[in-house]
Amino acid sequence: MADQKKKNLPPEAQKYQDFQTKREVKRPLLKNCIKAFLVGGIICFIGQIITTFYIYNFNFTEQTAGNPTVATLIFITMLLTGFGVYDRIGQFAGAGSAVPVTGFGNAVIASAIEYRTEGFVLGVGGNMLKLAGPVIVYGVFSAFVVALIKTILVQWGGL
Repeated sequence: MADQKKKNLPPEAQKYQDFQTKREVKRPLLKNCIKAFLVGGIICFIGQIITTFYIYNFNFTEQTAGNPTVATLIFITMLLTGFGVYDRIGQFAGAGSAVPVTGFGNAVIASAIEYRTEGFVLGVGGNMLKLAGPVIVYGVFSAFVVALIKTILVQWGGL
């Protein structure tokens, strides 16, 4: 397919594309995957430590410790993003820092910090949820659909 596109290009464009391909920096894919895996795993490990802390110190159950754990991780992310540390973690780890809930928190908080000069209502409030809003809506809607399907199956099938 790429060769067909090259055939349709003028000769100068073909030469430039060949020149660009030869000099393109090859990304260390395996190294990037390992870094993402390790950093994402460390973040999840920290989350597990926080969950265990809530279970043994505040008498939460495994089911009820999830919400305070997520809130704590987002709070830690907020602090790290505010001090510029989470950005360096993200540059090092790539998707390893973006996939857990901390990546979501970082996206929301970074938007809030970026637009703070425009005021709290129009700047922070108006722009903070540009990225996070669709994620929240999709998550809530998906949870509703799954709960609806489960309810129908339980009513009809007696699961």
